[in-house]
Amino acid sequence: MALVTQTVDTSQRLAALRELMRTNVSPVDAYVVPSEDQHSSEYLAHCDERRAFISGFTGSAGCAVITTKDAYLFTDGRYFLQAEKELDGHSRRNWKLMKQGLPNVPTWQEFLHKNLETSTRIGIDPTLISAVDAESINNSLANKNSQLVPLRDNLVDQVWGNERPQRPTNKVFPLKLKYSGQSHHDKIKQVREELAKKNAKAIVVSMLDEVAWLFNLRGSDIDFNPVFFGYAVVTPNKALLFVNPDQIDEEVGQHLGSQVELRSYDSFFSYLKTLVSEYNVSKEDPILLGDKTSFAIQQAIGKDSVQIARSPVADLKSIKNPTEIEGFRQSHIRDGAALARYFAWLEEQLDNGVELNESQAADKLEEYRSQLDLYRGLSFTTISSTGPNGAIIHYSPDPNDCAIVKKDQIYLCDSGGQYLDGTTDVTRTWHFGTPTPEEKRAFTRVLQGHIAIDTAVFPNGTSGAILNDSWARRALWQDGLDYRHGTGHGVGHFLNVHEGPQGIGVRIAYNNTALKTGMTVSNEPGYYADGRFGIRIENVVVVQDAQTPNNFGDKGYLRFEHVTMCPIQKKLVDLDILTSYERDWLNRYHKETWEKVSPLIQADKRALDWLKRECSPL
Repeated sequence: MALVTQTVDTSQRLAALRELMRTNVSPVDAYVVPSEDQHSSEYLAHCDERRAFISGFTGSAGCAVITTKDAYLFTDGRYFLQAEKELDGHSRRNWKLMKQGLPNVPTWQEFLHKNLETSTRIGIDPTLISAVDAESINNSLANKNSQLVPLRDNLVDQVWGNERPQRPTNKVFPLKLKYSGQSHHDKIKQVREELAKKNAKAIVVSMLDEVAWLFNLRGSDIDFNPVFFGYAVVTPNKALLFVNPDQIDEEVGQHLGSQVELRSYDSFFSYLKTLVSEYNVSKEDPILLGDKTSFAIQQAIGKDSVQIARSPVADLKSIKNPTEIEGFRQSHIRDGAALARYFAWLEEQLDNGVELNESQAADKLEEYRSQLDLYRGLSFTTISSTGPNGAIIHYSPDPNDCAIVKKDQIYLCDSGGQYLDGTTDVTRTWHFGTPTPEEKRAFTRVLQGHIAIDTAVFPNGTSGAILNDSWARRALWQDGLDYRHGTGHGVGHFLNVHEGPQGIGVRIAYNNTALKTGMTVSNEPGYYADGRFGIRIENVVVVQDAQTPNNFGDKGYLRFEHVTMCPIQKKLVDLDILTSYERDWLNRYHKETWEKVSPLIQADKRALDWLKRECSPL
């Protein structure tokens, strides 16, 4: 079945790009097209979907490398199946799929110095690569007399031409204090305290969710992410927000007050060039840049005038305050009501022989969510997948060509909503007929990993990398099973559903980030049988202090509080391998779900009866 986009013949696009590589003012032998935009965003506005345009691959992670003869698409295990489908047909003759993470497959960064010829000039848009990555790549290329060449104009944009969508200019709006829990004035004060600790003259904030969080503003410039295009600069005596003036109204101006100076988005880079002289910047008194800041920003300021480190704004944002945590709880309870109504409806439709495709089912879930208080849209495209499509980890059904949901197949639904008081992300796996022993055993192994994370108690200073394998995968490994994605990602508060730097997995950032009280992460182990079915169970959890009988080393201990409230299908559980401890956990979780969600669905008898059945004890 087709994915969200159809296969694209990229032959002409590649030919046009190669011609520009040859005739550019600064000719290059290869060209790199990362998946990020100038703000290092995972999710993009349509005008920034350059890698998708040139390759046809629409996944959120991946990089294209085009040489004069060949074209390579690099992506990770979440997208292997999707990339194989989207690079099919004509494009497959043009593209070589590089499955990062498999033996002997380099990352795209490694490929540049390991696989390309000596003395290769590699072009890139400097706004689309981090300064950290650019320096690392250039250091590696030096041994081969090759170099990364920052180009003034993006070559893909030139190929795209007039068909490239316009950059969004949607209205920005304030997030009220009753939802944010902290004023933007206090947040700016915290940032200035961080500047003082690092002896820095200023900080440049380029990540969109960090800009939105800092000023308690939200927008809709990127689908599913309540952010807007903007940059910020904070100094000891100034706070500047660079944003398109057409997106700002009087309400936003009053919200920001006189302490925040508004500048146009297009003036940002020219302003950077004045920072060094204005603040007498030096190596000892630098400008602070986050480690995801673009190479272009470093170039504009000057390499000798910056210090690159993990953004203190990201760290501050990752710790949710009590108001935000309560918002997570309440938004997930309301979200649970929509999920109960949806799954009860879907089961009834299938029992009655109604034919529904994956997209129609997803639309119904969105309809139920849209009726909830404080709802502002989905937090990502709903993954509504039946049978083999469930094995495509980030599958998205094409309304014009997708599978019919079948009673005799596993159905995986990964979905979420954006609410003024929180962001939800939940995955449930269902079988509306009779599951096979293999399906039940695999589901139970995933459930056991989920329970292991949910009930983990661990000392302060523990990273998500430690929890990823030693807790989440142990039960799966006992059966020789595994999954090709992390176990959990950070979740923003009415912000991006994927938030760093915290998470549970083997990424470098996760390994370098200790989990702390107030952080929110997902708990989502899975298993995917390619071509047959997929299983994932996902809750959002909040890191909390744990009360333990002892406190060895005076470290303090932590635990997780789950906030997602949706039943886990008992029919799919293999009771023969479930321990009594795990059985008790499932019964307690269902009792809690019933108590919190049932009051919200009293008017929907179908959903109420369904929830009562699904939440009954084992």
